[in-house]
Amino acid sequence: MKQLHLNGQAKDINVPDDMPLLWVLRDELGMTGTKFGCGMALCGACTVHVDNTPVRACVTPVSAAYGHAISTIEGMEGDRVGRLVQQAWVEQNVAQCGYCQAGQIMTAVTLLKATPAPTEKQIDEAMSGNICRCGTYPRIRAAIKLASSRLSGGAR
Repeated sequence: MKQLHLNGQAKDINVPDDMPLLWVLRDELGMTGTKFGCGMALCGACTVHVDNTPVRACVTPVSAAYGHAISTIEGMEGDRVGRLVQQAWVEQNVAQCGYCQAGQIMTAVTLLKATPAPTEKQIDEAMSGNICRCGTYPRIRAAIKLASSRLSGGAR
């Protein structure tokens, strides 16, 4: 039996060490907000945080997460920046089909924690690894700017 530290809680698991973190999260622990997209770390739908660093859970073996803090989209409610990003996402009507949105939000949270007032170029660079098949990129950028503004005490 091994243990993962997921969204602030210890979770016991009994899976092979080489099982992708994505399948452990979804199938073993019920964290279905994290999505399978491409299985090759190219689309970003499976993005989670490991020690506040975005990782692609589809290609990360669960053994790489042992002893580290893992956060999923379900854990963003307890995160100030995560809440601000999610609120901005709703207000900017970012989601269309919604499939990629958990990964998009996880990446945006990482960006805003590292760079609270990013330029458009920094936003585009940080988000470039996340594919939105619906093409909501202008709304994603607007939501990140709105969350950034709120982080710095701007519009509520």
